[in-house]
Amino acid sequence: MKALIVEDKAYIRKGLLNLLQLIDVDVEVIGECESVKDAVVVANACKPELVFLDINLLDGTAFDFLEQTESLTFKVIFITAYEEYALQALKTGAVDYLLKPVDIAELQIALQKVEKLPIAEQKQQIKTVKEVWNNEGTKLILSLHDSFQVIDLNELLFCETDKGYTTFYCSDGKKYMVSKTLKEFEEQLSKANFTRPHQSFMVNLKFIDKYDKSGVIHLKNGKKIPVSFRKKESFLTTFLHWNNN
Repeated sequence: MKALIVEDKAYIRKGLLNLLQLIDVDVEVIGECESVKDAVVVANACKPELVFLDINLLDGTAFDFLEQTESLTFKVIFITAYEEYALQALKTGAVDYLLKPVDIAELQIALQKVEKLPIAEQKQQIKTVKEVWNNEGTKLILSLHDSFQVIDLNELLFCETDKGYTTFYCSDGKKYMVSKTLKEFEEQLSKANFTRPHQSFMVNLKFIDKYDKSGVIHLKNGKKIPVSFRKKESFLTTFLHWNNN
């Protein structure tokens, strides 16, 4: 498989080359680039079958490169220094990404996954991640059984977790269940004006109609959410601050 490495740091490129030589894979590196501009030229000229693609390059992002090479059919393995939330969806699909510094075992797994991946499926997965990436903080990717579902956090009413599963309830009446705990989404949701009044729930503050002092939240759609005694004080502080701003 002819491969192109698109990465703006020379030591990462060299490290990846060394790892590829250590493992028993039929990968021939035909070029190295550090910018979107150069990568587009080389990809169009050499037509690689696989691209190791850094997310943040000297003059743009991996998605800029992919937009300019849409007509080419190559597999992609992303490289990144950060475990960005949007990219985590790729780990559960067939597309993969590698964290810097690249680990040899992770590299082998990524190569095995990408080899089996149809180009059309790869493009759809990357399109979904790009949408969330471009709307960071307002979108959430849910990995369902047979698809990736993009959720607009502005339209998400609340989440409920139970026995290792979390269900997301949207304002249009749709709901989606994933096999992850609420804790795995808590950090991102907290940044998007959600509060956790109970171990089993996270609630969008904009959809709260009122708080009953007996310890119950009333949502605008009529749903009632309990507030645990332990979280009552922190919830009231967050709720009152939200409504006074």
